[in-house]
Amino acid sequence: SKTLFVANDEGMAYEISKTGEILRKQYLGDYDLEGVACDDDNNELIFAYEGEDSVIRVNAKTLEVIRIYPIKRSFQGDLILKKDTKHGLEGITLVGDTILLSNQSHHFKPMIDPSAVVLIKKKNIRNNQNKDLMIEQLIQPPHEDISGMDYHDNVLYMVSDTEDLLIKYDIKKQRDIATVKLSAYAQEGVAFDDKNNVYIANDNGSVFKYDKNSLGL
Repeated sequence: SKTLFVANDEGMAYEISKTGEILRKQYLGDYDLEGVACDDDNNELIFAYEGEDSVIRVNAKTLEVIRIYPIKRSFQGDLILKKDTKHGLEGITLVGDTILLSNQSHHFKPMIDPSAVVLIKKKNIRNNQNKDLMIEQLIQPPHEDISGMDYHDNVLYMVSDTEDLLIKYDIKKQRDIATVKLSAYAQEGVAFDDKNNVYIANDNGSVFKYDKNSLGL
């Protein structure tokens, strides 16, 4: 679409131009929306819904909610998605047929204190029989508060608003490729376009635009 989709924690979804013009806006409901991913195969958007720890399918053409899907909070016997004011879903991106969601939780196993990234199969959304979506895999980046993600050129990019970092991450090897220090602001989302630009959403309501090369990427 050559546009950006953004959301706020008051249930509003926006489509904006790459120069910042609001093209469309739609109130989806009383949802604490965090990240948004574009499912181009199905012309849909998938939002991370904090608080209820769910994902929301939305028609990208009409911006109407299709359905909300709760996520099972445990993985291999451990509680991953804690339900309180300090923990919840933040970032979301698509990698092929898999949905990646970053969880703000800092504690899910004794002596381990990173944020967690959980993987859910996209097909399970369409095949859902009123069951919670299952966490298929867990990734543990060595960073706090992964607040936004984007999969670009076969690499996972993440932002941490606690560490003010843009992180380039190898999913298969589960290790950092590079980190870029950002100015201190509340980074909440990240996206790339096809013109070597990087867009990082700020929790205060702005989107910062960078040249990819200027960040050393």
